Amino acid sequence: MNRTFSNIYSFKVKQIDGQEKLLSAYRNKVLLIVNTASECGFTNQFKDLQQLKEEMNNDDFEILAFPSNDFGKQEPLNGIEILQFCERSYGVSFPVFEKIFVRGADAHPLYQFLADKKQNNRFNIKPRWNFHKYLINKQGELEDFFYPFTKPQNGKLKKKITRLLAINTDKI
Repeated sequence: MNRTFSNIYSFKVKQIDGQEKLLSAYRNKVLLIVNTASECGFTNQFKDLQQLKEEMNNDDFEILAFPSNDFGKQEPLNGIEILQFCERSYGVSFPVFEKIFVRGADAHPLYQFLADKKQNNRFNIKPRWNFHKYLINKQGELEDFFYPFTKPQNGKLKKKITRLLAINTDKI
């Protein structure tokens, strides 16, 4: 039976070093959650994601990368190798988490939540490929999603992030 969550803050994820992290650590931040792969045609979006992070230049914005081998076996790396690839090849400074499943019966609970309207109260949208993006508001709620072909520099995406950053959370 699916549990209904109002936000992502109750989920635990594993950092690239295997340490657990509660997503409540990102409370009151706008998040862009992206499933990634190192050998995908969209892999160069790592550079664009890093550029977006730098352009936003805001402590209330973070990108969370979740490597996955679900699509075309395009993430052959594991553990620290993934982080080293991202840092060396694209200068990534945002968090890259442990490799997970983002689709199917073995999908991580976070991705089950993001993909299922019964759980997130917004959308039924599973990742269709690597670099699918989920936009999370400061309350930890799913705000929107963007398909892999939507580049991080897309005007609509940037405008939505900027709008969400402008919302004051002092009363939340």
